[in-house]
Amino acid sequence: MRYAHILLAVASEIWAIDEFKLDQIVSFLALQASGEKLSAEELRARVARQSERDVERRQGAVAILPLRGVIANRMNMMSDISGGTSSEAFGRMFSAAVNDPKVSAIVLDVDSPGGAVSGTDELSSLIFAARGTKPIVAHVNAQAASAAYWIATAADEMVLTPSAEVGSIGVLGVHNDISAALEKAGIKRTMMTAGRYKAEMAPSEPLSQDAMAYQQQRIDAHYQSFVGAVARNRGVDAAAVREGFGEGRMVSAADAVAIGMADRIATLDEVLAGLGAVDQAPATAKRAFAPQRAKRALALD
Repeated sequence: MRYAHILLAVASEIWAIDEFKLDQIVSFLALQASGEKLSAEELRARVARQSERDVERRQGAVAILPLRGVIANRMNMMSDISGGTSSEAFGRMFSAAVNDPKVSAIVLDVDSPGGAVSGTDELSSLIFAARGTKPIVAHVNAQAASAAYWIATAADEMVLTPSAEVGSIGVLGVHNDISAALEKAGIKRTMMTAGRYKAEMAPSEPLSQDAMAYQQQRIDAHYQSFVGAVARNRGVDAAAVREGFGEGRMVSAADAVAIGMADRIATLDEVLAGLGAVDQAPATAKRAFAPQRAKRALALD
């Protein structure tokens, strides 16, 4: 039942995510909800979950904040399925770095297929509002799709690793009609509701035309918010985003820079070097051994 509840939650959400990733998640949840159990190896093969949790790190005075995996406002349901990032938690981490006097610059380390619309515009606006406080660079290695692109474009500068892809600007929803499966299983579900449109998205019933039209209106409204935010973040008009930023497709690094979707191509190490980030570990080790070298030099005289 646990996976059935998550499947319902996924269906009720509106997504700004790579459609193949969403299909992968929905297929996995439907399989688990049906009672089929997978081995640990099969789980890893079906859903590309992060093998270890990414955490904030520092290199010199530069804070590196990971924006990885599926993005959702709160990850309590999705984190155990495919890993990912809570936009709410990321916002707190970002604000702490902005307000930390020991942090001279912030790098958003992005590799994400996107995620839920809820919470995404708020995080994008939070990052955009922090422009001018200290350098904020979004580095994409190697994917910033949909919600991830919506968020990453809010940085002062967007830099792509040579093999990166960005875009997938679009919004989608999903409705799983399981009425035929219930009938095949000999289950007849009766919905008792109050309110004209209550339960119109229930998966136990086919989707009505009215419900489909309402859902499409919601998707269109979120798409306009997405386009407007990217236009603001990239300093272009909305038509340029709608008609020239891939139109829902992913765009390669070189093409993205050429059409203004990103600023330049560089590796993360090159970005950090440009921000003056210095790894302190080698310097500390060097100072520790300096007295020994001095003693050996004196002994040779």
